[in-house]
Amino acid sequence: MNLTAMLGIEHPIIQAPMAGVTTPEFVAASAEAGILGSIGAGYLSADETRNFIREVKSHTKKPFTVNLFVPEKVNPSQEQLQEAYEALQPIGKALGIPQWNTDFSKSEFEGQVQVLLEEDVKICSFTFGLPDEKTVQLLKGNDVFLVGTATSVEEAELAELVGMDAVVVQGSEAGGHRGSFSGELTLIPLNELLPEIIASVRLPVIAAGGIANKETMADMLAAGAQAIQIGTVLLASDESGAHPLYKQAVLEAEKGCTVLTKSFSGKMARGIRNRFIHELSELPLAPYPFQNDLTKEIRKEAAKQGNTDFMSLWAGENVHLSTSGKLKNIIERFI
Repeated sequence: MNLTAMLGIEHPIIQAPMAGVTTPEFVAASAEAGILGSIGAGYLSADETRNFIREVKSHTKKPFTVNLFVPEKVNPSQEQLQEAYEALQPIGKALGIPQWNTDFSKSEFEGQVQVLLEEDVKICSFTFGLPDEKTVQLLKGNDVFLVGTATSVEEAELAELVGMDAVVVQGSEAGGHRGSFSGELTLIPLNELLPEIIASVRLPVIAAGGIANKETMADMLAAGAQAIQIGTVLLASDESGAHPLYKQAVLEAEKGCTVLTKSFSGKMARGIRNRFIHELSELPLAPYPFQNDLTKEIRKEAAKQGNTDFMSLWAGENVHLSTSGKLKNIIERFI
């Protein structure tokens, strides 16, 4: 059985789980278009995850997946956190918020896993690592199809070893956060990484990173991928939950406008170059997820003020190929 049949979808396409911009309507519209919708639940609490799942189910009966961030054990010093907070002060002042809340979020990963079981979600993907053996056994015992994320051969082999049923191969072109979790951060283009991983694992492989048209999709499938994953190309769709100015930035983007940065979250991610990235490029940062929490109020206030200089505009290398319109119409161009 091929991956499309295993996932119960019409087309070998997965909507990328873009935490923060995926709304229930967006995920449901993806599913209704015959591809696999994905809930980006990385920043949600267990209760928010449950509500999101139920909302998607109220819009579609078709399959969708929930993407979870695997928590990391990171304990920065108070000094590190203070330095990172102080580095953000000039930007806070520029937005009129000289002081802001710095409460640090706690992962509800275990609670989210329980919610998936209670809500009978049958596909789950993971980013920033792999679940432990107990979690894998718990999910598999309930017939949940598991998908890992890999940015290197080593990570793909680990995904196979722990019992993933498929793996997303994330090339360096991908927008948003790198899914890296093992060894040094690797930045390998998709057309190089894909054949290496296909030769190294027996899992069905999903190609991700910079795929913006039917031709690239055909190339990836011809190279041995069983499906593709697309995100940036859907960002400016009518159903996307991205801020209107974020959508505008995507539609006005020029070739070569994206960069990799840790400035917003403490973890490497690709986005459209702006003042925030430039100003923090040489300044102290807290590790993920602490930097993400420190910059949360800044990003929220910037969005409120409509100031894209200080918003995180995550996008892949081929953002300049993005278009607006109904999500269904964008998907149809791939088929």
